Amino acid sequence: MNQYAMVIDLNRCVGCHACALACRAEWQVPVPYHRNWVDRLGPDKTPNGLSYTFWPGLCNHCDHPVCVPVCPVDKVEREFKNPKTGEVKKMMIAATYKDPFTGATLIEKDRCIGCGNCVAACPYGARYLNDKLDEPKADKCTFCVERIAHGEIPACVKTCIVNARIFGDLSDKKSEVYKLVHEKGAKRLSSKEVNIGPNIYYLGKKKDIYLLFEKCAPHKRTWENVKVMNEPSKRDTLLAALKKLPKFI
Repeated sequence: MNQYAMVIDLNRCVGCHACALACRAEWQVPVPYHRNWVDRLGPDKTPNGLSYTFWPGLCNHCDHPVCVPVCPVDKVEREFKNPKTGEVKKMMIAATYKDPFTGATLIEKDRCIGCGNCVAACPYGARYLNDKLDEPKADKCTFCVERIAHGEIPACVKTCIVNARIFGDLSDKKSEVYKLVHEKGAKRLSSKEVNIGPNIYYLGKKKDIYLLFEKCAPHKRTWENVKVMNEPSKRDTLLAALKKLPKFI
């Protein structure tokens, strides 16, 4: 399977927030929510010296996205097409799913019931429930697949003033992201407790990577509680759907 991925070079990132602002403008993300963020880390002591860096974060489009199985919406069959080869594949999906040909984790907004399960499940806090809409919907980074379909690159990548973000197909051995991951050692932000295969990778000095992992790597298996406690019953799902019907006087 092809897998879109992004490498973020902390040696280049200056924390200007241009990526986050470009994302907000491109997708009309309401305040206080975000699809893309830049958090300041440090200055802090590390075993490798004093570190001052940033955490540019977004949806990781994980190999095993835990947000997908907690979606309670009934699955329907969808047809997917490989953008490179034209190969077609049919798959049963809920309202959130992982594209079999790009590896992007996406949301069918017209089928999302706004239950918030996927938001609570994500250990990276990369999803939000947009309650500014008449009908609340889950939202997050899509790797700008809509732009990619028209030959563009993600808005955050295009806007980065220092070229700190590199985007491409990790399954393509000739791509820059492949070389940065397999030859330069870009790292996934994972932990022993949470290791679900994020496809955002980070490069940087040892002290900065240490601080990034110390402060930002997730350790709580949030999705397990969602499955047990928060999954809506069929009655709850029906009531959520009824609330969307027009009200008549």
